[in-house]
Amino acid sequence: MMKKNQHVVPKDDKWAVLGEGNKKVTIVTDTQARAIEKAREIAKNQNSELIIHGKNGKIREKNSYGNDPYPPKG
Repeated sequence: MMKKNQHVVPKDDKWAVLGEGNKKVTIVTDTQARAIEKAREIAKNQNSELIIHGKNGKIREKNSYGNDPYPPKG
């Protein structure tokens, strides 16, 4: 299975989980919290990143699940 970062993005008046590079959303929820919960499950299963966008579409938070370089750079 290909590792795809999972984005939580605003969609109309709801929230969507979108796999990076996908045109079709994985799931649409009423709340951002529920979308984050679903996206986190997927990201953990795929050892990828969870990228949370705010209502304005800008990235507000990132969480990595198994994709971190160790030791960290810098």
